[in-house]
Amino acid sequence: MTERSRYQEGIIRRYYENKDAIMYQKLTELASELWLSEGKKRASLWTRVEKALRNMKVPEAKIAQILEKDDPAYLARFLEKME
Repeated sequence: MTERSRYQEGIIRRYYENKDAIMYQKLTELASELWLSEGKKRASLWTRVEKALRNMKVPEAKIAQILEKDDPAYLARFLEKME
């Protein structure tokens, strides 16, 4: 494995320091995309939402509840509460 430069180490460190904010931003973008999507695209977006919620360490019960609702408005309200 190759050594990382100080610059690369800094980038990696800052990514992990801001991971929750990055995932939050990603989820807000996905919520807005869900409003406009249908069919297979919508299903793939919900899969991405599930992965992002898991990255944020949201409890499994809450993830299941959000996915069960299949409602972008419900996801948006959840994100507002997280803010």
